[in-house]
Amino acid sequence: MPRYFFNTRIGDELIADPEGEELRNPDRAWEVARAMIRELLKTEGAEGALLTAILEVTDDDGEIVLEFPFAEALLDFSDMRVTKH
Repeated sequence: MPRYFFNTRIGDELIADPEGEELRNPDRAWEVARAMIRELLKTEGAEGALLTAILEVTDDDGEIVLEFPFAEALLDFSDMRVTKH
């Protein structure tokens, strides 16, 4: 299974995820990213610089698979498909 790394970018600062997580595909990485952001916003508060942060999900090669703005995690995507395939 591919490994995905969930790095947090707040302004110019990048907080790297050194371990990553093995997940079946990018759709699952999107789901995990959204859950991580929502939990962080719940515990730390959904305001200020944290709402401008971005979760950069990369693969084993360091390529960005997706960029997930923290503010988007607050939107309700329950009726939307993650990808169009």
